[in-house]
Parts: sequence; structure tokens; C-alpha cells
Amino acid sequence: MTQIWRPDIPPSPGPLYARLTDALERDIAAGILPAGGRLPPQRDLAHTLGLSVGTVTKAYAEAERRGLLLAHVGRGSFIRGTSPDIAIATSFDSVASASEAEATGPQGTGIDLRCNIPPRVGLSRALERAVADLAASGQLEPAVQYIQASGLRSVREAGAAWLARRYGLACDPADLIQCNGGQHAITLVLSSLCRPGDTVLCESATFYGARTAAEHMGLTLRGVAMDEEGLIPSALERAALETRARVLFTVPTLQNPTSRTMSLSRRQDIARVARQHDLTLFEDDAYYLYADPADRPPPLAAIAPERTVYLASISKGVCPGFRLAFVTLPPNVARERIMRGIRALGYCPPALGGMIFARWVADGTADAVADAVQAEAAARLAMARQILGPAMDSPGAARSPHVWVPLSPLAAQRTLNHALRAGVDLTPPEACCVSRDAESGLRICLGAPDDRPTLERALHIVRDAIHEPAISEARGII
Repeated sequence: MTQIWRPDIPPSPGPLYARLTDALERDIAAGILPAGGRLPPQRDLAHTLGLSVGTVTKAYAEAERRGLLLAHVGRGSFIRGTSPDIAIATSFDSVASASEAEATGPQGTGIDLRCNIPPRVGLSRALERAVADLAASGQLEPAVQYIQASGLRSVREAGAAWLARRYGLACDPADLIQCNGGQHAITLVLSSLCRPGDTVLCESATFYGARTAAEHMGLTLRGVAMDEEGLIPSALERAALETRARVLFTVPTLQNPTSRTMSLSRRQDIARVARQHDLTLFEDDAYYLYADPADRPPPLAAIAPERTVYLASISKGVCPGFRLAFVTLPPNVARERIMRGIRALGYCPPALGGMIFARWVADGTADAVADAVQAEAAARLAMARQILGPAMDSPGAARSPHVWVPLSPLAAQRTLNHALRAGVDLTPPEACCVSRDAESGLRICLGAPDDRPTLERALHIVRDAIHEPAISEARGII
């Protein structure tokens, strides 16, 4: 239903379109414009207010840029809302959790549950402030220049402070390497530690990005059997003996795709096997922030620092668009080879995202964003539990951006096909498998939908798709 709206635009300095946008923001905050409501068409509002259509068009565009609206060609502009239980600060954008007025179904573009990203929180204003502050203080110059291969010192100092504060991992900024996101870091490390034809051990179902990188470099991934805690130490030991591999790639916290988390004792056992067989541990800790700080085990890098390459992705817990990750190296890994890899794969990391992150770490914005992401992730996981019920495995942490639905390969493919026909995109079940005994099922990514109502619709479709094969087969029984 189209919202009837006659805003009060007081006279004041500044462009008329900006004052109209400010009036829109005030009325949303006051509850005059409810979440999900559709605004009048731009031409109609211009006629009502006696303004030019161009003025209203610019106001709507500015409102969308501020995160106040969701605009869809042919459908109109809809009000986003704020969720008070996950507001991160009055000086920072609230989480955008308003519903769209109409469902995105089979006739639309489909609801994406494939992309494993953090749930969206409002970042545009904080981004604008950070860039303005950098410009005002004359610190933007590195953003338009080549920088040193390992990244800016100020960014690495912020990374070290962030790892100490949020991961409990102490490291020297001089030992950190700034990377262009987690995928770049994975490719960089594997290409530096391995040669074409080498075997890399990993979980039997592993992160698709690692599989892609390994295939591109001509590496062989050998899957290691898992249980409810992740890698099985005895299976790792057998694989190390059989392959004589020297690298283990592992995601020990909220493993992607299965969402399993290694206990402290399991991590200690994996470290023991690694020492016995001289394995370098490549720990992708992209989801460590989602684990409960009160009971999460320490990273493998804290248990076996002498042989662990540690990867912490800022993209997964703060802002995907920063394309920012940090890598720490053990003493026995040749740092110069990593540096040559950086120069070969991109010469140097981009500076601007890291510079904004450094400012956010200093002023507390990064903590506010991370807390908002975690709160929204918790709410979305609770929704998934309610809708999917026992069909999904319980993740290895109180919050998770993805959940795992164990299914046979045939049932997983059938479920994916049913969901796709109903307008929901899922990760193909074979995408993460690297061995015949790999964990079979579907990864459901909770962070990709713009808001909770969209996620709720998608999860209901997935739930129905899970049960549809059994219903279809039953119809054929006579």
C-alpha cells in the first residue's frame, strides 16, 4: 500500500532536495512512515508539494544512499526500518532490518542463501565520516598511491589491536601482513607454501574459495574425515602418513560449510598430530568473532604458534567491501616468499579500506559494527532454528552466519532444485566436497538477505523443499 505523506520542509540553508531527505529521515524516526511502507511515486509527490520532479528524484536517491529506502525499478520505493534491540549506537546507522512490501518469488531475481557474508548493518554514514576525517587531517594521500607490500604500518597496528581485543591473540604489528580479503590471503599463502602437484590436507567438506584456489594452482586437496567437532585427529594422522603432505588448511571455528567448532582438547590433538608429522597449519579463522567469548577455545595459532599461519578476515565480521584480512606467519615460514607472492598477485594491498578500518578501531566504530553484526546474526540464527528445527545441525557457537542441513547427496540436490523453482538460491551440495566420504548436505547462508522478513520467507521455502521429496515420492505409492 502506498504511504500518504505530506512532509513539513522548514526553510533553512542547503539544497531543497537535501531538506526533503532530512524530513523523510525525521518522519521515519518518529514512526510517521512505518517500515515496509511504499512512498508515493516521485511525480505524484512533486505535484503534491509543488516541487520539480528532479528535486524529488534527487531526494529519493539521497535517501536510498543513506539507507532509508529500498528502491526497485517498476515496484517503487519502500521504507527501511530500524531494529531497536540491535541498534549499535545513536551516532551510528542502525541495522537495516525492515521488510520489503512484496515477496521476491519465482518471478523475481530469487533470494540468495548462497553467499556467506555478514548480515547487513548501516555503514554509509560511518564510512562518510571516516573519509571526511581522513581528508580533514590530510591523511588520504596513501589511498591514491602504491604502498608497501605488507600494508601500511598504521593499518597493521590497528589489526594487531583488533586481534588482541576481539580474538585474544597477541601479535607484533611488524609480523602482520595486510591482504586484499580472505580469498587473496588463501591464494597467497597456498601459492607460497606449495608447488603445483602438492597435496594439501583439509576437512572432507571445505570452504569453496580454498577449493577454487587449489584447483587454480594445480594443488590436490585431500579431504580428512570429520565428526561433530570437525577434523578427526586419527584420520588426519592417516592422511599425513599416506600423502606426506606438509600443509593442513582448516577452519576450526564454525567450519565452512558444516558450522562445527573444535573444542580445546580437539585443537590440542590436531596440534599434536601436526608436530608429529611436521605439518604447517593454515588456520582460516574467518568466523571466530561469531563464537561466544565466554567459552570459545583459543585459536590454533595460540596453541601451536611455531607452525600456524593464521588468517583473520575483517570482511566476514565487519565490512565485506573493505576487502581486508590479516595474516600472521610462524618463524619457520619464509616471509620473503610471501612478499614476492604479494607483488606477483597484486603488488600491494589497497589502502583505503584498511585506513578506514584503522580509524574505526581507534574510535570504537569497528567494535560497534562487529557487535551489531553479532546481534543480527544471533537473531537470524534463532529464526533458522525455529523454522528449520531438527532438519539443521546445531552450529558450534551461539551465533553463526551459516547453518548446515545434513542430507544425502540425492536429497540435497532435490531440495536445491525445489528451492530454486520457488525462488531461493542455495549452494550446490557438491561445491564444497573434496572426497567421496565428505559430509553431505546443504549450507544455508543467513546473512545474504537484506532483512529478516526476506530471510524468513526463504527459510520457509527451504523447509518445504526439504520435505517435498518425501511428499512427492509418497504420491507415487499405490
